[in-house]
Parts: sequence; structure tokens; C-alpha cells
Amino acid sequence: MQYRQVPSMDISFSAVGLGCWAFSGESVWDGYSEDRSIATIRQAIEAGITFFDVAPIYGHGQAEIVLGRALKGIDRDSVTIATKCGLVWDSRYRVRNDLSAASIRREIEDSLRRLETDYIDLYQMHWPDPATPVEETMEALLKLREEGKIRYIGASNFSTELSLRAMKVGPIASQQGLYNMMERNASSYHELELTYRTEDEVLPFCREHGQAFFPYSPLFQGLLTGEFRPFSERDIRNQNPKLKGDVLRRHLAVVEEIGRYCREAIGRPINEVAINWLLHRPEVTSVICGAQTPEHILRNVRAVEWQLTDGQVEELNRIVERGLA
Repeated sequence: MQYRQVPSMDISFSAVGLGCWAFSGESVWDGYSEDRSIATIRQAIEAGITFFDVAPIYGHGQAEIVLGRALKGIDRDSVTIATKCGLVWDSRYRVRNDLSAASIRREIEDSLRRLETDYIDLYQMHWPDPATPVEETMEALLKLREEGKIRYIGASNFSTELSLRAMKVGPIASQQGLYNMMERNASSYHELELTYRTEDEVLPFCREHGQAFFPYSPLFQGLLTGEFRPFSERDIRNQNPKLKGDVLRRHLAVVEEIGRYCREAIGRPINEVAINWLLHRPEVTSVICGAQTPEHILRNVRAVEWQLTDGQVEELNRIVERGLA
């Protein structure tokens, strides 16, 4: 495993991390098994993965519970736990954005309990909350840091303008955003508008301010694994309009071209190439890869055993740009 560091944090991040959305439960994600999820997390630790990214909204707390159970008996200082705040739900599971100080106070206590830990290494604002001034949110997060309940503050899906406002109150250590070989400057995720452009705006911002950057959906929710299959109606990924109908067919044609180049010119499977493509960017600190089985972990970590050349990256970009033009 490779490890990366940034000026904003005294943490060494495994270049491949583990995204925990797939541990949300069978009502959210196809193929879920708690026992297999725990085995997957433990395989990740054995493979050298130290960075685990989760959120309360993943399975309405279930993913945090599973991660907490899997990390029992593991030296707490040997792993980095990142979770989030700002997406809350009611008794009917209706979700709303809430980054108010009172809501954050409730969320942190719930997350600490579910994760069975005394502190969160990186506590991230999941999505902006237009109803709450970001200054109020930052003041609440700084209090949590003073109390030792969190170590660092991160932003997810924030525009650079909103991050700058937040940084006038206190330091932001990281950014998380949608980024993969086929979605370099995406304007939407599922049906949500993105107020940032990752490659053009967020990556330079992280470089300028010494912040970590964590790309989510690095394998385009399965498209870039080379083993894409349609999801059931209940699977959360089925809500992504980019994975339906004519748009999906167009994307699959591009993936076929990428796969052919991977086989013939690179000699590596497409999932490894997609992860390695991200790691080619020095701003990328840890790639948040999802996994449902121990074998998925082993396949993902093989991506750090070699490096794409600049020419190969340029050709991959050309293939995608031609296919999506």
C-alpha cells in the first residue's frame, strides 16, 4: 500500500480508502450481508487500508454500526475514521439538509455511539445547507474539536466560494467531491446539482490550501469495474439517471472502448486503471473505493502496485472525451 500526507493534517492516508455506503443494509444496496461486510473491512485493514469513509445517512446509521463492529479490537490509532453531518431524517425516513449547531450536536453523539469510538478523525459537512449560515456550522464544529470529539473538519460537495467563507471561521482540512475518469467536472450527482467543478476548481483549490482531496464514486458506481450489472429497483444506485436508458448505453460504449485500451495497451483490468488514473493526480489523497467482498478489496489495492504513464493518461482522457462529445 502507498500512503499520502497533506499539510492540513497530521495523518498518513492509505492511497486507497474504503467507502462504506455498501454497508447500508439490504434495503439500500444489492448483495448486502453484515458478516461479509465485516469480513471486507477486516480484509481492508490486512491489505494496508487505513482510511474509512462513512456517513450517518448510509442506511440510516447502519453503515456506521457495521464499521464500528468491524473495528472492534483494532488499535484505534491505526485507522482513520471519517464520517459526516448535515443529512438527517425523520420517522418516515424523509431526508433534509441540516447543518445547524443543534443538529450537529445530536449527530456527533449518535455517530460516536454507532461507531463505538470516543472521537472522529475527520468530520465532514456532507452537503451545503442553504438554511444555515456556514459560519454557524463552523462554530459548532470548532466546539466539537475543542472537546476532543473530532480532530479535523472537512467539506463535501462544497463550492470553493462556500469553503472560503467557512475558512474565515476556522480551518478546513479536506474536500470530498464527485470525481472519476468519466466525471471530471460533473454538474450533477444522481439528481442533485453540483455547485463545483472538481477538476477545474476543487483540485487547484486543494493544492493552493494544502487540503486533502477524496474522490467519491471513483468507479462510477460500478461502471468502471468491467462487471456492471443493472441494479434492483430498491438499490440506491438505481436512482442515478446516468445509469439508465440511452445515457447508460452511451456510457457503456465508452467503457467498452476504455476496457479495450486497458487490455491491449496497459495490460491491466479497468478497475485498476480507473483507480490508478485518479492517483496520477497529486492532489488526490485517498481514493474512496467501495467494496462488498474481501476479493473486491484485493482487486482495488492492486491498483497501487504500478503506475500509468503520462501518455496513457492522455489517451484515456481522449477516449472519454471522444465518447462523451
